[in-house]
Amino acid sequence: MTPPPPQPPPSGPNPVADSAADPRPGPGPLVVLFGATAGALGQDLGSDETDLILLVWQVVEPRSRQVGTLHKSLVRAEAASLSPQCREASGLSADSLARAEPLDKVLQQFSQLVSGDVALLGGGPYMLCTDGQQLLRQVLHPEASRKNLVLPDTFFSFYDLRREFHVQHPSTRPARDLTVATMAQDLGLETDATEDDFGVWEVKTMVAVILHLLDGPSGQLFSKPEVVKQKYETGPCSKADVVDSETVVRARGLPWQSSDQDVARFFKGLNIARGGVALCLNAQGRRNGEALIRFVDSEQRDLALQRHKHHMGVRYIEVYKATGEEFVKIAGGTSLEVARFLSREDQVILRLRGLPFSAGPADVLGFLGPECPVTGGADGLLFVRHPDGRPTGDAFALFACEELAQAALRRHKGTLGKRYIELFRSTAAEVQQVLNRYASSPLLPTLTAPLLPIPFPLAAGTGRDCVRLRGLPYTATIEDILSFLGEAAADIRPHGVHMVLNQQGRPSGDAFIQMTSAERALAAAQRCHKKAMKERYVEVVPCSTEEMSHVLMGGTLGRSGMSPPPCKLPCLSPPTYATFQATPTLIPTETAAVYPSSALLPAARVPAAPTPVAYYPGPATQLYMNYTAYYPSLMPVGDPPRTVLQAPKEWVCL
Repeated sequence: MTPPPPQPPPSGPNPVADSAADPRPGPGPLVVLFGATAGALGQDLGSDETDLILLVWQVVEPRSRQVGTLHKSLVRAEAASLSPQCREASGLSADSLARAEPLDKVLQQFSQLVSGDVALLGGGPYMLCTDGQQLLRQVLHPEASRKNLVLPDTFFSFYDLRREFHVQHPSTRPARDLTVATMAQDLGLETDATEDDFGVWEVKTMVAVILHLLDGPSGQLFSKPEVVKQKYETGPCSKADVVDSETVVRARGLPWQSSDQDVARFFKGLNIARGGVALCLNAQGRRNGEALIRFVDSEQRDLALQRHKHHMGVRYIEVYKATGEEFVKIAGGTSLEVARFLSREDQVILRLRGLPFSAGPADVLGFLGPECPVTGGADGLLFVRHPDGRPTGDAFALFACEELAQAALRRHKGTLGKRYIELFRSTAAEVQQVLNRYASSPLLPTLTAPLLPIPFPLAAGTGRDCVRLRGLPYTATIEDILSFLGEAAADIRPHGVHMVLNQQGRPSGDAFIQMTSAERALAAAQRCHKKAMKERYVEVVPCSTEEMSHVLMGGTLGRSGMSPPPCKLPCLSPPTYATFQATPTLIPTETAAVYPSSALLPAARVPAAPTPVAYYPGPATQLYMNYTAYYPSLMPVGDPPRTVLQAPKEWVCL
């Protein structure tokens, strides 16, 4: 039954206005809203990423129990094809939709008509009321974001009729399983079964349910509206935080340059927890196209899962369930330095990659320029360093607003010294993840296979008869190092060149050279310190064999001293370690002839009985050799300096 049209307010005292001014608590005008897309309906509304094609609404004044005029408006969809389900339920055609107004025009008409109806019913701020959360969260907000439309503030808060019904009737069924028809049936309401105008029956029935609920005993109805966050809030996450696994999803297939704001825009309409976007990094510290997203509750997570294979630009994004432990592992951090850096609120974070190792705060600030000042100057910069204090070439910078960050991003691939610098949008989770990666990971690869025995001993000693090379090009070869040292290469001990590997098993830019004496090491350092190799200067400093051994066995060597390796050297070969079948030697026969027999693997081609070979402990002990030994000279110590033989092509990775 169609309600009577609203009457104009009478002259003199206005009872409706008097009731609106009543100080007793109660909801203001409600705009009952129903919508449909060209695809799925009901619980799956918005899950197929189709455009909105219909809006039906009517205003209800709860205090006076009056209703306004029922309005229905078609919306022109960019893709006019209708699904069979929608075509059968709505009776609409592509021709009728082609003559409709676009979404922005319909929203303008909606605001004007609602304001007029609310004014006739007594005025006051109004609130939307929908059947479930899909229409606003899964349809209107995502579509407006795709079309770059700005929704009015009234679309960021609403009442969910299903939840309001469940408050007064909690014993019927869960709120998510309710529909307009089941709510009317549970209340025993009579509905117009002859109404076949799509959307009109739903709105009329929702109005009848609301009026019936208002006459009920519960005084908690329409008091706590649902809220759609207008902006994603960044923030840190601690490893001590407990994250509910029912609130986390994993998104895969993101463009590599996507920021946390881009991810939040993909999930527009859903409430992401503060600092709830954690971009995943690969082994090289670059984004791998995945992100973990934490929502405020499980219902928001379930709606996010419905966006599986929705599009970000031209790419479709896969959305899966994830666990709270995975989120904390990626986003969690305990560093006080990171906490201080992220303590400033409402800051835009940018990541700078490829900085020269010698670059300091003044260099970075000068590179960015005065037109995009960093918040707090040098205090707004965070340099990423290895555990031993060496710079990694990465840094993070804080900017006060989006405009300043955009100005800084225009410096992308600008040059600082002889290097071009990459700038990207970053997140608090990425800051923590990058810092955690370098702070907690050893400077050696994580190996799972047993290691080969050392083919030569690392003699201990405190004499500074070694030199350390820092800042080598990653492409540097043994020939490059010998050429760099020049005449000093003749003073290298046999098996005396050791290249330190990084966590991925690649050259880290460091090397240790064992010289024949402390005097030769000092002379090599004085002659070659800060000498250029492939447009990079290399630091050459004397060090002791003990310091070299600590680094090669997994420890670190910084300005504050040495940190021990994961396991002390005396426990390399206890009698309880597992034994393995001996394998043939890995060193060529012609090369093996010049080594002492103690340096070679035990021969086991046709053994009478298996000969046990001691291997280093397995992965549980974290004892790994993070270096590669090279053999630049095959001559015994003391031979004439000009009889250096060609280094063999083969080299052994320990």
